[in-house]
Amino acid sequence: MSKRFAVVLAAGQGTRMKSSLYKVLHPVCGKPMVQHVVDQISQLDMQKIVTVVGHGAEKVKDQLGDRSGYVLQEEQLGTAHAVMQADEELSKEEGITLVVCGDTPLITAETMQKLIDEHQAAGAKVTILTAKAEDPAGYGRVLRNESGTVERIVEHKDASDEEKKVQEINTGTYCFDNQSLFEALSSVNNDNSQGEYYLPDVIEIIQKKGEVVAAYQTPSFDETLGVNDRVALSQAEKTMKKRINEGHMRNGVTIIDPEQTYISSDAVIGRDTILYPGTMIHGSSVIGENNIIGPNSEIKDSKFGNGNTIKQSVVHDSEVGNEVNIGPFAHIRPASSIEDQVKIGNFVEVKKSVMAQGSKASHLSYIGDAEIGREVNLGCGSITVNYDGENKHLTKVEDGAFIGCNSNLIAPVTVGQNAYVAAGSTITDDVPGEAFSIARSRQTTKEGYVSKLKNKK
Repeated sequence: MSKRFAVVLAAGQGTRMKSSLYKVLHPVCGKPMVQHVVDQISQLDMQKIVTVVGHGAEKVKDQLGDRSGYVLQEEQLGTAHAVMQADEELSKEEGITLVVCGDTPLITAETMQKLIDEHQAAGAKVTILTAKAEDPAGYGRVLRNESGTVERIVEHKDASDEEKKVQEINTGTYCFDNQSLFEALSSVNNDNSQGEYYLPDVIEIIQKKGEVVAAYQTPSFDETLGVNDRVALSQAEKTMKKRINEGHMRNGVTIIDPEQTYISSDAVIGRDTILYPGTMIHGSSVIGENNIIGPNSEIKDSKFGNGNTIKQSVVHDSEVGNEVNIGPFAHIRPASSIEDQVKIGNFVEVKKSVMAQGSKASHLSYIGDAEIGREVNLGCGSITVNYDGENKHLTKVEDGAFIGCNSNLIAPVTVGQNAYVAAGSTITDDVPGEAFSIARSRQTTKEGYVSKLKNKK
């Protein structure tokens, strides 16, 4: 099998986005466009991926990391000029090279593989990815002869009235014989109104040498969408969301209202899980089977077991076991571990804490920097007072303890196994196991005192 290489064009500033964020870093379903492209290319057994960067180069490198090599296009002088920057990296290589734009987040590995297959089957030196456009205005037209062979590509502005009726368009994605690509690039000139070096000119140069130019028409025009402004960005978001949601539904996930459910492309969801409207699942979240999530819940970079129920709640960067109930209106903050059969009720916040199996915090509590044992009951209004103004401190509540309502546990402090803390207590010292601790003033009742105050007035 021929060696495979890829060049990702990601140097344009994207002025039409009207944004301080570099164009290819704008997210689609939670992931930057260029990351979508590189992730799909990476599935094709590439020997090397080279990303051409320009504006915002360091941020693109930070995003892609070692998934790609990089070359810098200091001046944006056209697509052919961009590919020329990879000369030192690729020109001596034998094999095939994909050229893909970094602002086409919907393109799939499957489509690129079919492009490669067509290229190899046709014995071509260049194969163009094309698509049928219902409204081809503005696109370059792919003109074929009677046998179906590509004769040339004509830009919209240069096309005759008859040629403008052609609906097969050039998408800007290509598969080249690598040696032919870099030989032809040296012959491209910038004799045009923009003074730029255009990659489609390479096709004409190769064709004039008598080499085979082929094309593969993808049945999905949506995949070829290039994002140049916020309108196209929203179209890409909508299409990607639909693709992701339909994939999960076909794999056994129930999505009550796909239009109102947002799932990242990296999320994993088990079968028989139900997602209610307003649910947003971000990042690399992994959710098991038979969960009920939503309505109006947000999960980010978290791991869930099976049989959980999460209603109107937020879970970030945490782990949730099995048969857990969270919400409504709960907030699980990063670095928390919620073990099996735990209940986190309404208006409860958990931060950087462990709640072991069977424990409950049913309402109106803050649990921060804490280790809560098994079968612990935290009454309404229980607070772990973890911050002294400079440092955070640990609270430990051991198995079977019972914390009464409106109790403050002033960290660092430990409540022992099966201990009881009376409602309204402020605990500053450790409570031994099996002990009962009460830390509040005695009630004083002065009978008739209100009447005496009124008489004085």
